[in-house]
Amino acid sequence: MSDPTVQPVPASVVEQVDAADTTLSNPKRAVISLGSNLGNRLETLQGAIDALEDTPGVRVKAVSPVYETEPWGVDPGSQPSYFNAVVVLKTTLPPVSLLERGQAIEEAFDRVREERWGPRTIDVDIVTYADVESDDPALTLPHPRAHQRAFVLAPWLEVDPEAQLPGHGPVAGLLQGVGQSGVLARTDLELRLPE
Repeated sequence: MSDPTVQPVPASVVEQVDAADTTLSNPKRAVISLGSNLGNRLETLQGAIDALEDTPGVRVKAVSPVYETEPWGVDPGSQPSYFNAVVVLKTTLPPVSLLERGQAIEEAFDRVREERWGPRTIDVDIVTYADVESDDPALTLPHPRAHQRAFVLAPWLEVDPEAQLPGHGPVAGLLQGVGQSGVLARTDLELRLPE
C-alpha cells in the first residue's frame, strides 16, 4: 500500500538538482579581466560579476579590488579612465562557451565595438582557462597581451599571490617587469562576491 502523504518529486526539481550537481563536477579555473570606462563604472563591473555568477556552470570564487587605470593605446585625456578588476571562476563551461557568455554580458551592458581601444561600458576578457594554451584567433589562451598589462596583473596578483600565467611564468614577476605606473588601487571602492 502506498503512503498518500509521499508526493512524487516533480521532474523539474530533479533536473535542477542534477544540473547543480554537474555544474561542479570537474570544474576548471578561469581568470576573467573586467574593465569599464563609461557610465557608472563600479555598478557596471558589479553587474558583470553578478551576471557571471548567474551563469549555469559558473561559480565566482574571488573578486579583486578595483584599480583605476588610464586607457590603453589612446591619447591621454581623450577618454575617461578605466575601472578594472579580475575575477577568478570555477566553471564547467568549455572556453568558447565562456567567451560567448562574456560577449553576451558585454552586449547586455550595451558594449559598442566601433573602434579598437575605444571607450566601453564593459570589457569581459578571458585571461586564462586552466592551463589551456591555444592560438585560435577566435579565442587565444592565455590572453595574448595579459603579460604586458598591469591593469590585469595587479588585481590578479591581489586575489592570487601565487598566480602563474601559462607560457609566461609568475604574475608577480611579470608585474615587476611592466611596473605599475598609471595603475592605481582604489581602496575606497569595493566589489562584492555574489551571495
